[in-house]
Amino acid sequence: MSENSATVSLPNVYDFDNTIVNFDSGSQFMRFAMKRNPKLLRFLPRITLEFLRFVRRVRFKKVPCRGEYYEFICAIRDFREEVRLFWEAKAEQALRPWYLAQLRPDDIVISCSPDFLLQPLCDQLGVRLVSTKVNLGTGRLESYSCYGEEKVRRLREAFGDTGINEFYSDSRTDTPLAKLAHKAFLVKGDKRVPWPNNK
Repeated sequence: MSENSATVSLPNVYDFDNTIVNFDSGSQFMRFAMKRNPKLLRFLPRITLEFLRFVRRVRFKKVPCRGEYYEFICAIRDFREEVRLFWEAKAEQALRPWYLAQLRPDDIVISCSPDFLLQPLCDQLGVRLVSTKVNLGTGRLESYSCYGEEKVRRLREAFGDTGINEFYSDSRTDTPLAKLAHKAFLVKGDKRVPWPNNK
């Protein structure tokens, strides 16, 4: 088997937000749910505080971390239906055409966004997902945020020592994953450029 055919047999791995979609799914879902259910606005101060704590930990390189971003889902009568309606509203802009053109059934999507939000779309696409785990009973994180070096740990936890054929992300915080790939690309809108100083 040639080296080229061997690498093609490996999965392609993709970040999600601002990579294969052109928005941040977690924040967009919060806005969507709060617009439809104004009573959820009472959770906004806590969400803002948790976000600021996350940014501070990232700045001082203290990630991974946990948070309470999603407690508001417990106040939604049928949050699974809310998730369905969210993706229905995003249908026309959900997935970048370049990703759909190269989608493979062995793709792995890896994201800091919550599993309850991304799993329905990944199931529809028939691809595998690694993301931040959220307890549906409390809305609190069950795992560290799937971010930076934590993405590598979570990928290994889910798929062992599998290699990566091609990796795509919009953020250099994903450099730990990019370094594992045979080829890595930084996504800038619909453009994909070689990852800076990957090797």
